[in-house]
Amino acid sequence: LQITGLIFGGVGMVGTLAATAMPQWRVSAYVDGNIVVFETIWEGLWMDCISQLGIRLQCKFYDSVLALPPPLEAFRALMCIAVGLSILSFLMAIVGVKYTQRSKEGPQGISIFILAAGVAFLLTGTLVLIPVSWTGASIIRDFYDPEVPAPLKRELGAALYVGWGSTALLLAAGAMYCHF
Repeated sequence: LQITGLIFGGVGMVGTLAATAMPQWRVSAYVDGNIVVFETIWEGLWMDCISQLGIRLQCKFYDSVLALPPPLEAFRALMCIAVGLSILSFLMAIVGVKYTQRSKEGPQGISIFILAAGVAFLLTGTLVLIPVSWTGASIIRDFYDPEVPAPLKRELGAALYVGWGSTALLLAAGAMYCHF
């Protein structure tokens, strides 16, 4: 169970890092009369990208942190904290598993590292879930809003699915470690 939790936590950590770095949080939608598929627009936490016919990709980092909308600033902060906490919790899980295998002295020392890693994995999963789900909800709300013009409508990007998958793995790893 400890090794399975370690694998889930490691894959969740990599997924958290990938979701944070990926520019595909919001992807342009082709709805109504908008059938021009020459360009695909990706919007992420750090940059916007335009893919032209899947051949040419241009990405541009956001110019100013102060010009970003407040939710995007908060999502960036939460995802950066989640990346750091996922690395820390993965390292605690490694120490806990190694300490459990090498020491047969008492259950108190064993449960401290494992429990700390479990709580950290649960917290990390929650930190990833908040910006990913909030972004997904706003995309869906705007997609069905008749006030939003068709060229501004977006669809769920691949980074959101990676974020939800890594959240599930991190929460599963945290539950496994808290079970001890």
